[in-house]
Amino acid sequence: MNRTERFYRIDQLLTSSKLLTRQALLDDLGVSWATLKRDLAYLKDRFNAPIIFDYQAGGYRFNTPNVGPTYELPGLWFNADETYALLTMHRLLSELEPGLLAPHVEPLLSRLNSILAQNTAEYSQVNERIQLTSIGKRLKNPVYFGLVSRATLARQQIKVRHYSREQNHYTERILSPQRLVFYRNNWYLDAWCHQRYALRRFSVDALETIELLAEPAHEVSDAEMAAEFASSYGIYSGSEAHIARLRFSPAAARWVADEAWHPDQIGQYDAKGYFILEVPYAEPTELLMDILRHGLHVEVIEPLALRQMICEVIQGMTNLYQAEKQ
Repeated sequence: MNRTERFYRIDQLLTSSKLLTRQALLDDLGVSWATLKRDLAYLKDRFNAPIIFDYQAGGYRFNTPNVGPTYELPGLWFNADETYALLTMHRLLSELEPGLLAPHVEPLLSRLNSILAQNTAEYSQVNERIQLTSIGKRLKNPVYFGLVSRATLARQQIKVRHYSREQNHYTERILSPQRLVFYRNNWYLDAWCHQRYALRRFSVDALETIELLAEPAHEVSDAEMAAEFASSYGIYSGSEAHIARLRFSPAAARWVADEAWHPDQIGQYDAKGYFILEVPYAEPTELLMDILRHGLHVEVIEPLALRQMICEVIQGMTNLYQAEKQ
């Protein structure tokens, strides 16, 4: 382990064991006595660590805190999941500006910046060495996001002009925001639509001319939200549940077997090394896209309707490319 890792290990050992002999520290850290002396001196001189050698007890321990400089180790250590979560939070908070939430999260954002920009060698280049890349992110008006987030938290209705990409037209709607969802690098609003008298999910970047209304939002219970969205696959919702049974080639299985497609998925290998994945879905749009990206390495076993949809898409693509040759 490097020097900074040893500092945290020493702190952990003294905190948990209360008293440690010199040999116990040397054995755990795997260093020489000269190195351990330098580490202890550095911790005491630079970080104000209250480490003392208790001659009566015969070991090192933390002294009783008293008036003086605060002891604090530099930065923090994170495992892979914690690092990803930290950087994701930093990215999300950064992208809220100049929305409503920005003033409230600024102290946290500043703290994350300080963690990611520690003066130690390990953290001084963190933004260069660990990066998150947003693919497929759609541009949105930050003012609109601010109004949507305000209405969601304040429990107010909003009047919006919504653009449907699928149908290529605009509609005026009155919505009662329920929650904001960040999914695949884009923000979505789950809301009660007063025109449809039903729950709907809207891409925030497709909302325009947002107006805050004085009327309080119509409240939807958690049970109703779960009934509408929990059985869906991806961001598309629907009430009718289906189970897709997919068979992936042994080559694709090496990746797919470790992927989370749906919280309720079931996967297992068959005798020939193919990976059989079962996922629930209601509306097939996003599931179709995820299946097609695997090309000839996946086959839809059932249901027949989903298999037929895949066949139609493949046939349409074949016709497109054959037509270009003629």
